[in-house]
Amino acid sequence: MIRLRPRHVRTRLTLWYVAVLAGVLMLYVTGTSAFLFFSLRQELDGNTIQDLETVEGLLNFGPDGTVRLGTGHKDDDDEHEAEQERFMELRDLNGVLLYRNKRLGNWTLGGLPAPGEGRIGYSERSARLPDGSRIRLVSRIHTVGTRPTLIRLAHSEEPLWHEFGELLTVLLLGLPVALAVAGFGGYRLARRTLAPLDSMARRAEQITAERLSDRLPIENPHDELGHLARVFNDTLARLERSFDQLRRFTADASHELRTPLTTIRTVGEVRLQKEGNAEHYRDTIGSMLEEVNRLTGLVDDLLTISRADAGHIQVRPANISVLDLARESVALLEALAEEKGQHLVVEGGGGTVVYGDRLILRQALVNLIDNAVKHSPVGGRISIRVESRLGNEAVVEVQDSGPGIDPEHQSKVFDRFYRIDKARSRDAGGAGLGLSIAKWAVEANGGRIELESEQGKGCTFRIRLPLAHAQ
Repeated sequence: MIRLRPRHVRTRLTLWYVAVLAGVLMLYVTGTSAFLFFSLRQELDGNTIQDLETVEGLLNFGPDGTVRLGTGHKDDDDEHEAEQERFMELRDLNGVLLYRNKRLGNWTLGGLPAPGEGRIGYSERSARLPDGSRIRLVSRIHTVGTRPTLIRLAHSEEPLWHEFGELLTVLLLGLPVALAVAGFGGYRLARRTLAPLDSMARRAEQITAERLSDRLPIENPHDELGHLARVFNDTLARLERSFDQLRRFTADASHELRTPLTTIRTVGEVRLQKEGNAEHYRDTIGSMLEEVNRLTGLVDDLLTISRADAGHIQVRPANISVLDLARESVALLEALAEEKGQHLVVEGGGGTVVYGDRLILRQALVNLIDNAVKHSPVGGRISIRVESRLGNEAVVEVQDSGPGIDPEHQSKVFDRFYRIDKARSRDAGGAGLGLSIAKWAVEANGGRIELESEQGKGCTFRIRLPLAHAQ
């Protein structure tokens, strides 16, 4: 199959450029030629009318009743008339021929007067002589003595057509040359213009998953190609961050999964090497089950994050009483708080209603309260306050009595697997995913989560959600 579409963009641009230029030049040639032709013909009409006016002043009837031209008129044999190719005839209104000059010979410029010919001003038209010569004819009715007479005077159009043909030939012969020069220049210009694109393409071919730090060269950041390169570089930067995050996530997840598995294996191997009674094996199985529970929770968190990133968790919103949701979340963790002698307090009005997914928002609150329980001291106080602000926003604050978080760590506590060495250690039982899941859950329901903390004075996690009527 013949390939009609050029492969390279520069070739297609050049062809389009040449095609458009050819069309423009053809319009120019046509317009210029037409303008010249009609200008020359208008000039010829002017000369013919001037001659006809001269003839009108010299016409008279002789004693024999024939029409004659008075003295002072250039005769047909005059060199000027021969040069002008003048043809003239006179007829009465009935079409009877009264006079014709020698140059016209036995030919005529027409028979009976056409309707309206020469009655109002001058009538101009183009015609042909019997030998095929083109002429420009001007007619007018003029009264000679007392007798209305139709005067027809014509000049040859052959010189006009000759000049028109010469001009058209020159323009048409120069057109291919102009298009060839324009095509060559257009191809060079397109090639030079697209050279940065070729350079970017070659650089892009060298970028792999291991070289995402490379960037495309930008020659001019203000033109379209520079804008394209900036957008592509920004995309590479986002991909690099995503790959780095994926690598860290994979490494952290592997580490978190390996720790309980290693513990289970170690405990099992040690206990198998020693003889023991039923109580001994019960303690061993209890330790292993504790690690299994931790591993199960970690796998559940990883599964939740994976499904959230893939968009597989469907949000089913409904009107929710925020105070009831807070009490429900606290009820799930009361037993854990009682083990540490902590006090869970829920405060706020019951009229605060938001429009969101109950299960997802409960997961966010449970994670925040669980985080507060883990990092508050024995006998500490944890308060959950619910209130509405500005008439369009519901605010839920979870305040603990823990050690607080330094400012340099506050922006990172919502990152996956992020821990602070002392306050967020693995010994406290967390894997560093709870706050990340809480942030996703709040944002999935159109809200946002904030942290306010001061070292030694605990943390306040603040959830902001639009009220149901504001939604």
